[in-house]
Amino acid sequence: MDILVYLMAAIMAGVCGYWIFLIKSMLYSFRLTPYLDRFEDTSTESPRVSIILPARNEQEHIRQCLDSLVKQDYANYEIIVIDDSSVDATGEIISEYAKKHTNIVTVSARPKPDGWMGKNWACMEGYSEATGKLLLFTDADTRHAENIVSLAVSHLNSLGLDALSAIPRMKTLDFWTRITLPIISTFLHTRFSALKVNDPANKTGYFFGSFFIITRETYHKVGMHSGVRYEIIEDGALGKKVKESGYKMRMVRGEHLLSAIWARDGTTLWNALKRLMVPMYLQSKGVAVGILIAMAFLLSVPFVMLGASIIMPADTMSAKILYGISAASCVLVYIAAVIELRASLQLSVLYAIFAPVGGLVLISGFASGLVHAMRGMPVSWRGRRYSLNDHSQNSVGL
Repeated sequence: MDILVYLMAAIMAGVCGYWIFLIKSMLYSFRLTPYLDRFEDTSTESPRVSIILPARNEQEHIRQCLDSLVKQDYANYEIIVIDDSSVDATGEIISEYAKKHTNIVTVSARPKPDGWMGKNWACMEGYSEATGKLLLFTDADTRHAENIVSLAVSHLNSLGLDALSAIPRMKTLDFWTRITLPIISTFLHTRFSALKVNDPANKTGYFFGSFFIITRETYHKVGMHSGVRYEIIEDGALGKKVKESGYKMRMVRGEHLLSAIWARDGTTLWNALKRLMVPMYLQSKGVAVGILIAMAFLLSVPFVMLGASIIMPADTMSAKILYGISAASCVLVYIAAVIELRASLQLSVLYAIFAPVGGLVLISGFASGLVHAMRGMPVSWRGRRYSLNDHSQNSVGL
């Protein structure tokens, strides 16, 4: 019995070590990632910027987004707003703003062709009307500081970049997202760290769809959104293509200048989790299953082992060691959640209490996405259903 307990303690020591690695990576990312508004400004040009804003059924959020965009202090820009077959009041709101602001160009997206994701098609429809040398893509649920376009252009020009993406502050509207997103972000800081994106020697490339600016020439040469038309995580796929094509890109922190909504409610959270897993499975079935098992292990085993060690006889050294290491692993899970809640999401640390529940939601959502992919079931996103079985996915570099 002692041998088995010591074996479990050794496994938990490995889990504990990996959580230390995750927290260390997260702290490095927060400390070393450059900021959008901290750079040596040597830019002397103000090229025309085309802000491309796709919107589908966004009547609850698009006013705040447009209010933040029409107030930009950058002089030479246009806002191309695409109504992507909305069935709510989105189109009427866009028309209302266009009547008041001459730099707003309205586009009604034509019906989506087969083989396209909706947002990808809407972005291409907007690009067809763009006149700018620089293209800035954003989302209808995003709010921007008044100087963010000026900062992005100056940052891009001063460093001679081909593309720049800013990390937004993720706004959370419901309890389930507030307890789940800190857990997801802990892992993303390691896999999609801005430090990797900014390292020319690293192959990791990624864009945040809520804010990335790219030169027209670069966008055209990497194939535009047409080149990622099958991708359900189109921003990741496009950023990956830019990096792999050898263009100079940078990811910066912009939480104090930019906010976006990751999930609107429990239903969209659930669909978003499935949406993350499906492309991983289609790219590599074995790796996707392995990732799910690994995450389930890291998030659940510490608490299971802690419970098991509590009910074991406490008079043995092996039980005491297992209890100590399991307790330390559980504490590290809570520490990771607290760091993310305070440093990035700017939410109360009290939500960290529910970290085990958030981990369970994450595992369940990923497992559901895996089952969807295995069965060839369509994925629901923004009121549309997509069957991805006939299309490879390259949005995440596994």
